Amino acid sequence: MSTYQSFKSLSRAMYLGFQRDRTALFFTVVFPLMFLVIFGGIFSDQTTSKVEVLTIGKVPVLDKAIARGGDELGEVMKVTKASDRADALRKVEKGDVHGAVEQRGSELVVHYSAADQVKSGTVRGLMDSIVQSANQAVTGRPPAYTLSTERVEDDSLKAIQFFTPALLGWALASAAVFGASQTLVTWRTKGILRRLQLSPAPLPTVFAARVAVSVAVALVQFALFVLVAQLPMFGLQLEGAWWMAIPLLIAGVLAFLSIGMIIGAWARSQETANAVTQLIVLPMAFLGGSFFPLEETPGWMQTLSYIFPLRYLNEGMLNVMSRGLGPTSAFAEIGILAGVAAVGALIALRLFRWEAA
Repeated sequence: MSTYQSFKSLSRAMYLGFQRDRTALFFTVVFPLMFLVIFGGIFSDQTTSKVEVLTIGKVPVLDKAIARGGDELGEVMKVTKASDRADALRKVEKGDVHGAVEQRGSELVVHYSAADQVKSGTVRGLMDSIVQSANQAVTGRPPAYTLSTERVEDDSLKAIQFFTPALLGWALASAAVFGASQTLVTWRTKGILRRLQLSPAPLPTVFAARVAVSVAVALVQFALFVLVAQLPMFGLQLEGAWWMAIPLLIAGVLAFLSIGMIIGAWARSQETANAVTQLIVLPMAFLGGSFFPLEETPGWMQTLSYIFPLRYLNEGMLNVMSRGLGPTSAFAEIGILAGVAAVGALIALRLFRWEAA
């Protein structure tokens, strides 16, 4: 039997096994889609929070900007008058608001906290834009230097724009890790790997078949998520380079398959493999930004999230599917996921054994 025929037979066997496993089908396809429908329905008319700014005393520059473009500014910024300067600064320090503004003559002073770099950056960008507009209004001529600002990602995203790529990332990770770990352990305990060892099919062909089936399932998941999220009740709008989600998806599947293969190569029983997989996948979903924007979490959690590959899959897909960034915005994430896949595959091969000890 040729290598191609072995690969084809193994892929078909794995696909049919997956298709007949109703539990695997439910948790791979239906369960994540339920989260998308629930979260998308609950938050369908909401966007993530505006930046909240306190004004200290009289701030004529900001007052004039609101008078000229109140509706536009109101979409991204909520302005409230502070009763006391010290109290306003204390609220900024505690993170209760995202910035405080006061005017000293011709100088506009923005007080912000470095603990929330996303929202404080948005506040500073908005105030810079307001100052530039004020300069132009006073002089009648454009200033020598102009500033172009954009709202930070999650301040302009509808909920469905966040939940679709984020929950899809979780679904892909869960399916790949569970699929790889359970397949290896089941085949080893039932003696299937032993029979494969005696067959003409080499070990790389066995792994290649598992990868092919997992990528095919992931593409189906991607199509279902996008189709459901684009229903009128949800209203997902795919941005420019959304097609880059496909190479990201493939890199992510390879990374999470390698993690699943490490678990499957190490675990001696299905119960152990299932418990270890749960311990890895669920915390990774929370700390990888699948259920809420990482920008809204404490600093220590954002730092911790960098060790989880799901963060890079979610971030990359958010960039190309929802934030409108170009294809190159996904290159770093693809590289990191490919690196995780390569290292994980090497570790899995070292731990791999054909028979249960």
